[in-house]
Amino acid sequence: MPTILYIFGWRIYFYSNENNEPIHVHAQKADMECKYWLLEEEIEISEEFSFNMNPASKREIKKIIHQHFDTIIDAWYKHLK
Repeated sequence: MPTILYIFGWRIYFYSNENNEPIHVHAQKADMECKYWLLEEEIEISEEFSFNMNPASKREIKKIIHQHFDTIIDAWYKHLK
């Protein structure tokens, strides 16, 4: 379960055994958790699920993922491909 970033209390990571799924990340902060698909060609993200997250926390994590999009994609390919 490689961690890509710790930022503003968020842990952004992926699971090593999910390599048959599209590029995505999990994020966790306190009792909040979410999973976002990363659409590499479009440079977009899409929420797969969220738990205990309000609109402000969703905006925050989406902004973080967008800001570190290339870092996340690179980490995915280095670890899983």
